[in-house]
Amino acid sequence: MKYFVVILLCVMSVSVSALEWQDLSQDQRQLLKAFESEWERFSPERRQRLELGSKRWLSMNDAEREAMRQRYANWQQLDRAKRDQLLKRWQNFRDLTPRQQQRIREQQRRFKSLPESQRRALRDRFGKMNAAERSRALQRMQQRARVMRRDARRK
Repeated sequence: MKYFVVILLCVMSVSVSALEWQDLSQDQRQLLKAFESEWERFSPERRQRLELGSKRWLSMNDAEREAMRQRYANWQQLDRAKRDQLLKRWQNFRDLTPRQQQRIREQQRRFKSLPESQRRALRDRFGKMNAAERSRALQRMQQRARVMRRDARRK
């Protein structure tokens, strides 16, 4: 559980101040009790990530917590190279502007709304492309998205 909370919280970025153990709620201290003896040695950024992550965890319902546990179990099963690749992608995403991040989230939502058969077909088609073909396909998709946004603004 200790490592699960750490992974969950390490992906969050925030402005920080020196958060003391006593500043946490009773529920947060209970959830993070494994870190109590180390708390003073943590950077303010890490304390803040843990505090925000604990709030998020405590606000989840049982189904959301179970889904998070499953994602963590899946993460643990990945080899180091795949984890590094995913962390690099996450950092690349974090480096985007908020507007670019929002566009990616919207594209992901649209993709997830497609029937599974369509998603599978798109994954297969994209996976068979070489790097140049992928680049051209992404450029075409971006162009179509720009046209769609422009048309939507005109209406």
